[in-house]
Amino acid sequence: MAAHTTAGRCDPPGATPAGWTRARARAGLTGALAALTALALLIVTGAVQARPTAEEIERLGKDLTPLGAERAGNKDGSIPAWEGGITKPPAGYDASKGLTDPFAADKPLYTVNAGNADQYKDKLTPGQLALLKRYPGYTLAVYPTRRSAAFPESIYAAVKAEAGKIETANDGNSVVGVVGSTVPFPVPKSGVEAIWNHAFRYRGGTLVRNTTEFPVQANGSFTPVRRYEETIFGNGLKDVPNVLFYFRTNYLAPSSIAGEALLAHDFIDQVKQPRAAWVYNPGTRRVLRAPHVAYDTPRTGTDGLSTVDDYDAFNGSPDRFEWKLLGKRELIVSYNNSRLTDKKLKYSDIIQAATMNQQLVRYELHRVWVVEATLRPGKSHVYGKRVYYLDEDSWQIVHGDLYDGRGELWRVLEVHGAQFYDGPAYFIAGTAQYDLQARRYVSSGLTNEEKPIRFNVPMKVADFSADALRRSSN
Repeated sequence: MAAHTTAGRCDPPGATPAGWTRARARAGLTGALAALTALALLIVTGAVQARPTAEEIERLGKDLTPLGAERAGNKDGSIPAWEGGITKPPAGYDASKGLTDPFAADKPLYTVNAGNADQYKDKLTPGQLALLKRYPGYTLAVYPTRRSAAFPESIYAAVKAEAGKIETANDGNSVVGVVGSTVPFPVPKSGVEAIWNHAFRYRGGTLVRNTTEFPVQANGSFTPVRRYEETIFGNGLKDVPNVLFYFRTNYLAPSSIAGEALLAHDFIDQVKQPRAAWVYNPGTRRVLRAPHVAYDTPRTGTDGLSTVDDYDAFNGSPDRFEWKLLGKRELIVSYNNSRLTDKKLKYSDIIQAATMNQQLVRYELHRVWVVEATLRPGKSHVYGKRVYYLDEDSWQIVHGDLYDGRGELWRVLEVHGAQFYDGPAYFIAGTAQYDLQARRYVSSGLTNEEKPIRFNVPMKVADFSADALRRSSN
């Protein structure tokens, strides 16, 4: 059954194991044993999510997009229909200059600021409202909505071929049945399924990028943290099972951390194989296992403003939180930020005191899935609750509101995405994570003064071993 939509909100249907009620109702020893067997299986695997129906799967590529979004626009036309996105670069595209903005002629429809925020509050997150109230320079220039997200046809085919054959297990902490899909749950029935879609989303078979991060002081000063990273995703591996991704990053600057390096292996079944990580220390010239590189460990180079699992908006095992799918909303979110990749821009043009230069950020009205993560009893994390907003067209997290253990809004994450023509993939052009308590922020993923991002670069699994980490750091 399709999800029911009212007043801009989509409530997911409930889910119970197929046949469970009938099994309980059967009389006799055979029925009782069947029920007990089913219950034992659920306890062991945690596989309590209903699979999509044949009718829902058939909708993919029709009234739903190939990745499960609503193809149609909204009622008042402020969100248009998805017509395939951008699959080819605009004329004159030169990767060495950054992304050519396909919507450069667009003008803002309106601008949201502290003075008129109440007028748009039903289209804003609590984090955005907090930033509008606190920082006069934080404004949202809202442009016409352009549903530009697009991916290879082979990805669309794999998603539909595997839809309904994939499920979660171990209370959502494992994914079972994935072969080549990059959206295992195009019709999600739970919050953890939606967050797995973000983790699996297509970013090419491999990804190479030089990025710069900026932990910004209250007065606007910053020291750039430059990194080189390589990633090979599970869909880029043909004969290596259970791999979500292999990731390696080498720190290039500042001098205090230059030469350090990190290697991480993430797996599809997080219970069977938890994350494996190694770090290289240039002082000792040794590679050591690093089990601490996960969850809420402060991320290197961010001055304590971001956790390891904040990277890429969210990464790693979901096991410390209970994930609830709250449905869909129409929200003003950062989108189509090709301009933020312009190589003519200097980092000093973008990074300012209090907030990023909001004159360079584009916002649009989009439908997003809303997922609430609440810390499980007995588990530890600096965040007591996280609320994520996932773009329906790409499954990219586009915004996050992060709460401390007291339930107070602590950090606000904005993901400035864009359609990258060389993927093709909708991916991150930059991020800003604002710490409301420290009154500081960290910006990540900017590439303006770096080499262009490259997708589908030939790589080998051997490049992601501890020995390779040591070699890459010398």
